[in-house]
Amino acid sequence: MSLTASLDATSVTAAPGEVTALPLQILNSGRTVEEYHFEVVGACAAWSAVEPAVLSLYPGDSGTVSLMLRPPRDATVPAGETTFGIRVMPRGEAADTVVPEGRVTVLPFTETTAELVPRSSNGSRSGRHQLAVDNRGNVPVTVRLGARPGTEQARVDFDVPELRIEPGEARFGKLRIRPARRMWRGTPVTHPFQVSAAPQAAEGEEAPPPVLVDGSYQQDPILPRWLPRALITAAVLVLALVGLWYALLRPAVKSAAREAVTPEAVRSAAAADRSQAPDGTGPDGSGPDGTGPGGSDSAGTGTGPGGASGPTPSPGASGASGPGSGTGAPAAGTPTSAQVRVQDGVGGGPNTGTALEVPAGHTFQLTDIVVQNPQGDAGTVTVTAGGNTRVLSLGLENFRDSDYHFVTPIQVPAGSKVTMTIDCRRVGRPVGAPAPARCSTSMFLGGTMRADTAG
Repeated sequence: MSLTASLDATSVTAAPGEVTALPLQILNSGRTVEEYHFEVVGACAAWSAVEPAVLSLYPGDSGTVSLMLRPPRDATVPAGETTFGIRVMPRGEAADTVVPEGRVTVLPFTETTAELVPRSSNGSRSGRHQLAVDNRGNVPVTVRLGARPGTEQARVDFDVPELRIEPGEARFGKLRIRPARRMWRGTPVTHPFQVSAAPQAAEGEEAPPPVLVDGSYQQDPILPRWLPRALITAAVLVLALVGLWYALLRPAVKSAAREAVTPEAVRSAAAADRSQAPDGTGPDGSGPDGTGPGGSDSAGTGTGPGGASGPTPSPGASGASGPGSGTGAPAAGTPTSAQVRVQDGVGGGPNTGTALEVPAGHTFQLTDIVVQNPQGDAGTVTVTAGGNTRVLSLGLENFRDSDYHFVTPIQVPAGSKVTMTIDCRRVGRPVGAPAPARCSTSMFLGGTMRADTAG
């Protein structure tokens, strides 16, 4: 071998942010002039270099180059020991390459920064902040948190007393500032305060000074400024409404009530009472002995001549009569409701669902319709009643919930149906739910089912 390379020291210490030189001796023991190139291998190669990068030596001569170690002062290079090698490569005799090895110890350092988020806060009861602490050193650090209020009118508290932060990371310490007294009314008061992050020193170093950050908290009154004006305005409005009632509306109501009490109205009411109680019962269907309409002994009966009891029609005896009651009076309506849900795919043609089919001998009086489009589909929906009578025709994209109430009921005769037809054009996508495959619309209807009276 015509090459000899050796380091002056196999172990060296490097401080972050500084340059450390380690000499390397090269001896050309060959018979020809040789040019040598150098390459640093190992974890420190990113921040190391050999100077000069090329060295030429005559036979029997020796020379010196230096390994320049420049570890950056940041968290990318952790503190501690790492090995390295310097590959010495002759240009003419590549087989004679040698790699002297050594160890470099990167010294630890501590550097922290802090920021208060937000810098100022406001509120009637407390203010909330976060202290963000960054560890820009190359060793883990434990930071003790502290606070100092600017006055005795406020108190600052951290949720944790200290933070442990790895190199290159940041941690947050939550804090709350509370005023010593509550302020119900008045001008807002500002409370300044100061927080600190004191890092503990790394081994072999002095403790760095704590990082200080200033902040402020504005204490607002509990009762807003506009509240008295709002209360006064509300009181004036109430008084105006009361005055309007007594001045205009109340006299009009009294006058309408007096005009409604006519002799004809009195005679009609008396005749109605007599027609409802031909056997001497009261308007509510109770008998002379006080037995109510719900009693089994007197419901729907009256006293005939000679004291014999016989059946007598009494509207109050059994409430509203339905179909088949046999009283001969017009059948009262039965409240009826129904619902239907129809689904339809895109491009498949319209799809129809039946909500209600009116039975024989009855007529359905439709008064209320509620249509729901929960998915937000697009297309058309059509509601029909009694054959081809179209009640509603709506665009699905125009609503999610839509209700309709008819003052004049829609008459649906016996044997007819109330249906809903959907023609889907685009399937909606509900928020926070899987995308459905088809359009889906629901309808709820209400009304009165009446029995047809015999002619």
